[in-house]
Amino acid sequence: MSKEEIENPIDDFKVAENPGLLEYAHTAGGAVIRPEDMGKVKGKAQMAMRQQTFDQLEKIYRQMELLKQQAEGIKDRIEISERIYDAQMSFEPVISHSYYLYERKDGSDMLSMVSPEEWGRKIPFNRFLAKVFLLADHTWKVDFVEEEGERIEV
Repeated sequence: MSKEEIENPIDDFKVAENPGLLEYAHTAGGAVIRPEDMGKVKGKAQMAMRQQTFDQLEKIYRQMELLKQQAEGIKDRIEISERIYDAQMSFEPVISHSYYLYERKDGSDMLSMVSPEEWGRKIPFNRFLAKVFLLADHTWKVDFVEEEGERIEV
């Protein structure tokens, strides 16, 4: 059959050229197309945006808190290192070794290789301050501090 012989039962004025591009359903069984409430759409988008950015800011705040703690730890190591280097030492400290910081009776500090347990019954100092460890950057890490007879791990 030729093209001229086929007769379309639908009137030409009722047929669209591109029915998929129409703003409305073009058949009885077509999907219902309703206009969107743009205020509702924008509100949902803003809520999602706020939640995502709030989560990202919280992560940054936690990272900042960690950096602050690390900076305070370095600052404490510097202060302890200054005090230890101001103390009397009769030897050259070796990296990655532990030493013991004591307070003399006159209030000055002294760094020793001898632990409090190795002195015997009587320690020749006013008090034991801390066990310290020399790090590779020549700062000191406090392993523990003894206060009033109790050992406190640091």
